[in-house]
This record gives sequence, structure tokens and C-alpha cells, in this order.
Amino acid sequence: MQQRITVNPNVHFGKPCVAGKRIPVQNVLELIEEGLPFDEIITGYYPQLTFDNIKACLQLKKRQSEGIHSEGHLCSRRSDAPTH
Repeated sequence: MQQRITVNPNVHFGKPCVAGKRIPVQNVLELIEEGLPFDEIITGYYPQLTFDNIKACLQLKKRQSEGIHSEGHLCSRRSDAPTH
């Protein structure tokens, strides 16, 4: 699976975002928790997202709730970003 979620300390304070979109994963998850269907999230809020982007947000949430570190196949950290 293509990496769809990235973490960059210079984008949204290092919070996970949809790769190349600068959309925080948390924003997408909040819309899902409000009960919005994927197609409404895309058409009404984030037309640059795809269904696969939204699924990746859900997969990241699942991995984090299972205690699995967010880096790896769903989430990548930019190697050129400064670390603190």
C-alpha cells in the first residue's frame, strides 16, 4: 500500500496528515465520528481526498488504538525534517 499518511514536524505541529494534502488525520476522523459518509467528506469538505485516503486515516486510528506505533507502512516521517 502506498504511504498515505505522513508526519512532518513542520506541518500541523507534527500531527499525522494525509500525504501531500496537509489535511490532519484528526480532522477526517472527526467528520467520520459525526457520521458523515466518505462521499460527503470528499464532496463537502475535502475534495482533494480519495476513499483510500480516508480508509488510511481509519487504519491509522485502529493501529494507534491497538498500541502499534504510527510509523511504518501507513505512516512515514520525512527524513529531511528536523528532529527535536
